[in-house]
Amino acid sequence: MSTRRRGVLPEPVGGESAQEPFPASPLEALASAFSDAVNLLLNPFALPRWIRLSAVCLFLGGGATSAAFQWSLSTLPDEVAFQDALFRLRAYIAQHTWLILLSTAVGLSLAVVMVYLRAVCRFVLVDSILREEIRIRRALAEVRPLAHSYFFWLLGALGIVGTVLGVGILLMLPFWHLASSQGESLAYLLAETAVLATQVLVGLAFAVVIILTDDLAVPVMYVERLPLLAAWQKLWRIISAEAGTFTLYVVLRLVVAVAVGIAVLFVLFPALVVFFSGAIMAAALVVLVLHLAGGAWVWTPVTIVLAALALVLLIGLLLLLLGVAGMPGQVLLQSFGMRFLASRVPALDALWRTLPLRSSQE
Repeated sequence: MSTRRRGVLPEPVGGESAQEPFPASPLEALASAFSDAVNLLLNPFALPRWIRLSAVCLFLGGGATSAAFQWSLSTLPDEVAFQDALFRLRAYIAQHTWLILLSTAVGLSLAVVMVYLRAVCRFVLVDSILREEIRIRRALAEVRPLAHSYFFWLLGALGIVGTVLGVGILLMLPFWHLASSQGESLAYLLAETAVLATQVLVGLAFAVVIILTDDLAVPVMYVERLPLLAAWQKLWRIISAEAGTFTLYVVLRLVVAVAVGIAVLFVLFPALVVFFSGAIMAAALVVLVLHLAGGAWVWTPVTIVLAALALVLLIGLLLLLLGVAGMPGQVLLQSFGMRFLASRVPALDALWRTLPLRSSQE
């Protein structure tokens, strides 16, 4: 497989001493990352590789910005009463404290599991890009201690940001209520603006920290086997020396992320329309067949189990679709950060050049 290494000086010839790589600009790093993504995904194309990478990238956000799709179930026959069943289920849970606590515990547990999978998969993606092969199980065994360091930091960061936003809103509530009691006054508008601006600034700052951690700190952790805080200390010294260049990188990284998100949504929109339309037609067909056979869909323990299995299958297929569509964007974005950093961290550049050679010899 071709391994183009852009942003570094040519290899020394005739026993000359190795030279330090010159710092790559964000645009050069982006061009190299695009070449890396093409080589990894299309040179040659292998469906198993796409499936494994899609499974890894699924827990990283799919490479696209969040987008809310609301799909109406009104085309289903009224006798299915799916929305009524959900409404009754929510009402039943709200009437029982133990169910509320159980739902909260399950939701928090799932959130923690998702954060853990995100931390682990981030290192697996870095390993896959560096080695130009996907070895999920072996990579998991190697990067688990590093992923744990990132996982606990990410949990702490999420907790701190949530606490800061919550405390800020609580502190603003008395003034907010006082301003709102006076109607659409200047004080009320100022209070609304202050709360909104605080949320936006804190969210933006947190997003930039996460971007720098995912794109730059994680590769340093991987290469030098450092815990996250030590990797951030090393990264901060590099950022301080080139503050303007790293600012340009962050701006370009956000622009590329938006462009990738738009491209993914452009592909996903017709695919999701077909996907959900097919699901709704399949459900309607089942109800119609029952109706023609003289029966009717009634919510019983058996039908609830069947509906749950169908819903699990639907969610699985949807996640597979999202993973496949968003995976190339995640590969591009991760490689972008690694290419930008490699010319500033000689250990990363050296490892990047040697790992594919080792892999081909094994």
